[in-house]
Amino acid sequence: MSDTEIETALSAFIVLSAHLYLLLRKNKKPRQRRWWMTTHHKTRNQYDGTRLLSNLIQEPSGQFDNFCRMSSIDFEYLLQLIGPRIKKQDTVFRDSIPTKVRLAVTLRFLATGDSFKSLHYLFKISPQVISLIVPEVCKALCEALRSFVKMPQNEHEWLEIAREFEIKWQFPHCLGAIDGKHSL
Repeated sequence: MSDTEIETALSAFIVLSAHLYLLLRKNKKPRQRRWWMTTHHKTRNQYDGTRLLSNLIQEPSGQFDNFCRMSSIDFEYLLQLIGPRIKKQDTVFRDSIPTKVRLAVTLRFLATGDSFKSLHYLFKISPQVISLIVPEVCKALCEALRSFVKMPQNEHEWLEIAREFEIKWQFPHCLGAIDGKHSL
């Protein structure tokens, strides 16, 4: 075959390939977009975290204490402290996630370290929304509880805490420990 025949065959191949690609693309059905909520999340008001929390609070066996790692009285106290800061307004499109559920999702995450995907199945809230809720509630908790926790104000106080921790627990250069969650 001569060079011109090869070029002609190659050109014909490219044109046919492009034509086939366009035909396949034209016949491909466009992906149907989802708007707002999946059906799994639309049933949130029937089987949501609010009912779960209510059921756990009513149980005398202390299941709520295990679930949130605090008593229901402490939970309600925290809710009163930060409720106005984390409350969202209902819209025409959908109801907002209640403050009680927002706090419970955050406490469950902090207590267990579960992934947002795992919490998504438990509370019927999308992982993307949970990723917005957790930092917001943590920030509100820090602001509300700032007066209850005294943080060291200077380097000397930090060093004193590290020295006391080393004396008591034989861990040098450590400033404290938190149960149930790895912290840096």
